[in-house]
Amino acid sequence: MEKQDLLSLRREEIARLIAYVPQRGETGPVTAFDAILLGRRPHVRWDVTREDILKVQAIIDQLHLGSLSLSPINSMSGGEVQKVMIARALVQEPCLLLLDEPTSSLDLKNQAKILAFLRMIVRDHSLTAVLTMHDIDQAIRFADRFLFLKDGKIFAAGTLEIITPELIEAVYGIPVTIAEVNGMPCVVPGTGRIQTPEHASPS
Repeated sequence: MEKQDLLSLRREEIARLIAYVPQRGETGPVTAFDAILLGRRPHVRWDVTREDILKVQAIIDQLHLGSLSLSPINSMSGGEVQKVMIARALVQEPCLLLLDEPTSSLDLKNQAKILAFLRMIVRDHSLTAVLTMHDIDQAIRFADRFLFLKDGKIFAAGTLEIITPELIEAVYGIPVTIAEVNGMPCVVPGTGRIQTPEHASPS
């Protein structure tokens, strides 16, 4: 991809380069196939073509979403909806994939499945993916590079080596220990059990 000034491009041109997956996807009665087909909008001139339909079907086949193809979005689990939204972004054929907390509403099992799924997509489609996340341990497991924000500004950026207890405390305001579990760094907050303030009532 050549360097381009996004401010000089029209909206439809930007949409062909960058795809966005929101934190929460659609919940209406639209089918998965139709939701994914919406991703072809930047490429559609007058009407949907046979080529658009074939591209949607190819993504569905590649991501093993065939069983969900004709199911309404509002009948799916959170993980299934996320996969459909990712498929819609991919059918745009972008160079850059932006995802806003793609695992925020998922349980632990589906968080791992979605992030592994994204790594596979990035590799197979030669994409760059940028994710916002609050779970540092999940980011460590699946990301190649890290960017920490504080007060709306970039505080630190780099590979795994930048993640230290000092950095985490500086950004989040809490002391941590970084331990190794099964060969993988793990961020442990605090130095012990967090105490409930005396004036607080347990719920």
